[in-house]
Amino acid sequence: MNWNEALDRLKAGNQRFVQDRLEGKLKDAERKQSLTGGQTPYAIILSCADSRIVPELAFDTGLGEIFVVRVAGNVANPSSIASIEYAVAHLGTKLIVVMGHESCGAVAAAVAGGDNGNNLNHLLGFIAPVVEANREAEMTAIIKENAKSSAAGLIENSTIISNAVENNGVKIISAYYNLENGKVDFE
Repeated sequence: MNWNEALDRLKAGNQRFVQDRLEGKLKDAERKQSLTGGQTPYAIILSCADSRIVPELAFDTGLGEIFVVRVAGNVANPSSIASIEYAVAHLGTKLIVVMGHESCGAVAAAVAGGDNGNNLNHLLGFIAPVVEANREAEMTAIIKENAKSSAAGLIENSTIISNAVENNGVKIISAYYNLENGKVDFE
């Protein structure tokens, strides 16, 4: 499946989610058994770890359909990049979506600044340049820019991903999840 077909599938699933018409397919014993030999997800989603954002539900997908990497602030750090590299290099997935969301606590913490402890400070360090470059912007704009920055970071920090984008038909796009209604806006 090419990236455009994968994007259409995500959009259709999100529309079902927004309309409360989830199909809920591919979650039974037969599906579990069919995946014991491997996986072929049609999309990779780098999303925030926020409990209100569940990509598998937001796109009405079943087992084995999407490869989800979740980390606070949907940052492209070495671990999340390595996970995405695996899906690109070994699973043949052609679409990567970096999805920010309304009211992101990690972005809000980066905007607030201060000492949040060693580990959280390290994570927020990936978001800080976006905050600095958009200091006068509204929170929603900063969150969207953070998703775009993470998308760019995948190419800048991975030869596997950048080569796949350049030579193998892989596409990276950013998106924004609206908490109020579950609609995903693709950039």
